Amino acid sequence: MDKNRLLQVYLQQQTAPKITENAANDWVSYGDGEYKNMYPNFLIDIYNSSATHSAIVNASSAMIAGGEILIEEDGGNLSAFVQLKKFLASVNRNGETAHELVTKLSFDLKLFGAYAINIIWSKDKSKIAEMHHIPVEQVRVGRKNESGLVDEYYVSSDWGNYRKKEYTPRRVAAYNKLDRSEPSQIIYCGIYSPGMEAYFTPDYLSSTNWILTDHLTSEFHLSNITNGFSPSFWINFNNGIPTQEERHKIEHQIKEKFNGAGNAGKFVLTFSDDANNAPQLQPISLSDADKQYTVLNELCIQNIMIGHRVTSPMLLGVKTEGQLGGRNELLTAYELFSNTVINPMKDIALKGLKMVLDCNNINLPISLSEISPLSSMFDADVLTDVLTQDEIREQLGYKPLEQAEEVNSRFSEQSALDHFLANYGEDEDLENWEMIDEDDAADEHEDFDFEYNLQKLHLARTGTSRAERKSEQDGFDKNLNLYRVRYVYTGKSKSDTGEREFCKKMMSANKVYRKEDIIGQAHSLSSIQANPELSGNKSGIYNIWLHKGGANCHHRWYRRIYFRKFGEGKPNINTDKVITTTKARSQGFKPEANEQLVPVAPIDRKNRGYKS
Repeated sequence: MDKNRLLQVYLQQQTAPKITENAANDWVSYGDGEYKNMYPNFLIDIYNSSATHSAIVNASSAMIAGGEILIEEDGGNLSAFVQLKKFLASVNRNGETAHELVTKLSFDLKLFGAYAINIIWSKDKSKIAEMHHIPVEQVRVGRKNESGLVDEYYVSSDWGNYRKKEYTPRRVAAYNKLDRSEPSQIIYCGIYSPGMEAYFTPDYLSSTNWILTDHLTSEFHLSNITNGFSPSFWINFNNGIPTQEERHKIEHQIKEKFNGAGNAGKFVLTFSDDANNAPQLQPISLSDADKQYTVLNELCIQNIMIGHRVTSPMLLGVKTEGQLGGRNELLTAYELFSNTVINPMKDIALKGLKMVLDCNNINLPISLSEISPLSSMFDADVLTDVLTQDEIREQLGYKPLEQAEEVNSRFSEQSALDHFLANYGEDEDLENWEMIDEDDAADEHEDFDFEYNLQKLHLARTGTSRAERKSEQDGFDKNLNLYRVRYVYTGKSKSDTGEREFCKKMMSANKVYRKEDIIGQAHSLSSIQANPELSGNKSGIYNIWLHKGGANCHHRWYRRIYFRKFGEGKPNINTDKVITTTKARSQGFKPEANEQLVPVAPIDRKNRGYKS
């Protein structure tokens, strides 16, 4: 839309949008006057015209979207957890992540007060397979049905030219969990707006006049600079009245010499019949214009921020007179802004995604992380002493470095493996813990948390009847945290110490490890250049849980389960049953078909572990 149209906006008409139904159309018109059925485009235009307004929209939408989508807890359902992680990693055929989608939805929610999601059902209609963002300005709400509900929307890439064939509105059904007959549907969510039945309006609606005033003020100053005369002038020549042709020539020469090319004609030119040949230049100015525009600018900023409910200009990096700008003041303002504005919008931004997850039976709680205005309470010296490089980068809002780069750069005098062996793993404590089971990991996928499932079964009580129990705690020890699971790197035989440097060091360390020490953490063996010579890739990193010491390696991981001793005490439950049940669970956990790589030594695999 032409930017000059903003100067012709009828404020009283545009700031409060009107919705109308036309018998000739199947959709409800949104906006009238200069922006008839184009109110979202009006919001886009004022966004592009005011620096203050656009800065607030950008900052607020970023705070709503947060840094990432957090899974608050797995609820004990490991299968659902893995399914959710997989869905969040890619929500459509374009490979877009759920957070990338939510970032777009958050921007639309702040700018328009609403957002739209196009959902695609799977072929068998059993679940939602894809989610796509639809720009709000392209969506119009269909008429309500006899039940007073909206069951269809209309989409056009240009509503200003919807009568043209290429922009003909396309009907899309409204999201209906029960009616899945149409493969493509729309979820339309937004901020509740009093008096608006079909559409939603932005939370800053009351400040649109001030946003337009901010735009017009900047246009005025730009015009002054472009004209070259500031303020405007009245030029009078007292050397007689020339002919009409001469007057036009003089006017053209003055324009060429003094006016900018973009906005000519900002002066008054007159001639008089007088003996004095010197022209007089008389400025036409407002009284105290500089003070008036200063006050107007301050009023614009103040009222725009009030409309957006910004608690302090400092949140946007704007220092205002009279504010100390201290850390506590900024944190207080941020907390108030988050609680009253950002957090409620976070819930709305996630509403559509949660509807999809609920339809797909992935009922795990999710939330959007917060973006803090300050990285830390401590100075740089303190941070470098107590935090790792990636932890500092996280505080500053940056992504972590490549794990191998971060870990190996910190230990130039010793290898990454030496550092790992010196700082991770445990000596086997058989004085306080009794090993009650040892087995290879034939039943354990790399993503399966054996210890968590073991504890869960232990806490869930046995299947004995109430009559057989001596008390509510029958079959259990008083201390509930009695078990732990560790893994040991061992050969096919006890005498097999290995010939490779990696295997020798792992065997000689004689330690047991948590699973997260082996895989899944920034410090783990599978995240550092522990055995780069046999990694088979340029990064020097590979999955040591699966591939151990590399091709032709004779070693494997063994799982050991320990029971905490209390004097001469023994487990007071059927530990064999609990362990066997946990193993059975691990056998049923198959998100990927690579379980058999775990218990098998590379030497016994096809191609002896080498990639074909």
